[in-house]
Amino acid sequence: MKANVLHAFGEPFRLEELADPVAGPGEAVVDIAAARVLPYMGEIVSGARRYNIALPAVLGGGAVGRVSALGPDATRLKVGDWVLCDPTLRSRDDARTPDIALQGIVARGPGGEALQRRYRHGSFAAKMLAPLENLNPIGDIALDEAPRWCAAGTLLVPYGGLLAIDLRPGEIVAVSGATGNFGGAAVMLALAMGASAVIALGRNAEVLAGLERRFGPRVRAVAFSGDADADSARIQAAAPGLIDAVLDILPPQADPAATRGAILALREFGRAALMGGQLHELAIPYNWLMRNSITIRGQWMFPRSSNASLIAMARAGLIDLKAFEIAAFPLDRAMAAMEHAAATAGAFKMTVLTALL
Repeated sequence: MKANVLHAFGEPFRLEELADPVAGPGEAVVDIAAARVLPYMGEIVSGARRYNIALPAVLGGGAVGRVSALGPDATRLKVGDWVLCDPTLRSRDDARTPDIALQGIVARGPGGEALQRRYRHGSFAAKMLAPLENLNPIGDIALDEAPRWCAAGTLLVPYGGLLAIDLRPGEIVAVSGATGNFGGAAVMLALAMGASAVIALGRNAEVLAGLERRFGPRVRAVAFSGDADADSARIQAAAPGLIDAVLDILPPQADPAATRGAILALREFGRAALMGGQLHELAIPYNWLMRNSITIRGQWMFPRSSNASLIAMARAGLIDLKAFEIAAFPLDRAMAAMEHAAATAGAFKMTVLTALL
């Protein structure tokens, strides 16, 4: 099979011929139709993000494709099924605290490295080996619809955060980092889940205004000022009621004052999920946190069950995958695709590599 192989950080991908993967028990092989290119994939390839990846490897997290081979213990999936490939690898021998790796992206700790040794190669290839539980049927689609279904991979990340804070219909949620790739998706999802209002937070006033135009009066934008206390007051003033929940999905370079300001806008018994890449300490007043019974939790990725419910939401029309502007590149132009993804990063922008198309 054709595959884009990274041999060393700081080097370009090499398009090479690798042996086709072979499915063992609990596994399947997928013929890749389209694979999403993360906006920060260039930082992974350069080594700037210092991700734990054993090289050489095929990068690429998640994909849409068709099952071409199954292990002997598959009971529901069939060869030819269209599937959404979840890159979140979870160990099977500890249900409470499974080891995790992101296939084709990063391994976390020794357990994640063990998972990576078996599933080293990601989706920037013609075929990919994956655990059966990572393959989620999406029903029959036309071949040219596959790139659009890659948007589900973008939506799943903030969906995990909104599930973590138990967002309920009628509640008001603030999305911190709403102008980004995952943040814009979070705004769409919160509305689909029944939020009465979404307070979209970010620095880019033009993109924030675009979110208001796209989604109407249920979205209210607030631009960060850099003053956490002032931002908190402005967030509260923009909301039509008390802020029930906050989803923070800001990138690593963001000012921690933005995260702090959003959390301080919460009502009593409010909840917050931290899903961004903040590299700084987050100072939240102890007494305020305690007296207001605030819940703050970290959330990495999403539960396995969220794949099926997100697919159902898309099938029902609750979320519109056509909202994403897609740029498609053939498999042999992976470096160009990566550069394009970085240059066009933002809400409802997506770059994909195509193999079968």
